[in-house]
Amino acid sequence: MNKFLRTIISLFVLGLIGLGLFYFFGDNLLKTYNESLQKFEKKDLAGIIEEIKKEVLAPTPLNIGGLPSNVVLVKSKVIAETNIQRYNNGGLLPLVENVQLSTAALAKANDMFAKQYFEHISPTGVGPGELVKTYSYDYIVTGENLILGNFKSEKEVVHLWMNSPGHRANILNERFTEIGVAIIKGKYNGGTVWIGVQEFGLPMSACNQPSIQLKIQIDVNKAELDQLLLEINTKESEIESTNKGSEKYNQLVDEYNQLVKKYNLLSEETKNLILQYNSQVNIFNQCVADS
Repeated sequence: MNKFLRTIISLFVLGLIGLGLFYFFGDNLLKTYNESLQKFEKKDLAGIIEEIKKEVLAPTPLNIGGLPSNVVLVKSKVIAETNIQRYNNGGLLPLVENVQLSTAALAKANDMFAKQYFEHISPTGVGPGELVKTYSYDYIVTGENLILGNFKSEKEVVHLWMNSPGHRANILNERFTEIGVAIIKGKYNGGTVWIGVQEFGLPMSACNQPSIQLKIQIDVNKAELDQLLLEINTKESEIESTNKGSEKYNQLVDEYNQLVKKYNLLSEETKNLILQYNSQVNIFNQCVADS
C-alpha cells in the first residue's frame, strides 16, 4: 500500500473517530445542559408579618338624666378632677392634656348632638380608635368614657364615672399617659343636657416602632416575587412546547434557570427581612405589655 493511500485511510479513520467522539460528548454535553433545568418550587416565606397589637377600651356610656340648671362646666376642671382621682387611688401619675385627643373628644360630642345618638360607635361606623386616628393620634392603647345628663359640677361628672367599674378602670389605667376632654351642652331627645367625653391614650411614640422602610421593602419584594413567579411559569410552558436539543430550547432553559436563581435569592432575602421585622414587632409588643 503506497504512502498516499495509507494517508487517505488514516484520515478517514480519524474522521470517523472524531465524528464518534463529537456525537458522544456533544450528546452528553447537551444532556447535561438539559438536565440542568432546575425544578422550580415556590418557596413559602418564613412566617407571616406580625401585626402591632393595639387596644381600645370603651365601657358602656352613662346616661344619667337630671334636671337642667345654669351651671357652666369646663374641660380643664374635668381633667383636674380626673387627675385628683388618679392621685387619690394609688398615687398614679397625672394625665397630660393632648390637643389631638381634646379635638377628637369635641368632635365626638358635637357629632352625638348633631346625629342624636349616644354610643361609642357613630351611625357611620366610626369607633373610638378610628376617631382619634382621624385627628392624627396614633396610639398603642386608647379609651373613651361617655356621659350624658345634667350635673352640678365637674367633680360630680368624674365621680359618676368613678362609680362605674368600666369608666373607673379607664380613669385609673396606669398605661394611659394622655387625655383629651370635651364637655358641652346641647339638645338631645328634646331636652337640654350636657355630654361629656374623655379620650385616653398611650401614644405610639412611647415605644420604638418597627421600621416602616423595612415593611415597605418586604411588600416591594413580595410583589417582585409574584411577578417572577408568573415569568417562571410562562417560561416553563415555552420550554415544554419547544423541541429538546434545539438552539431555542437551550436558550429557554438558560433563561428559566436565571429566573429561578433570581427568585430563590430574592425569596431568601425576603425571609431574612421578615424575620428582622417580626423581631422588631416582638420587641415593640413587649414594650407595650410593660408600659
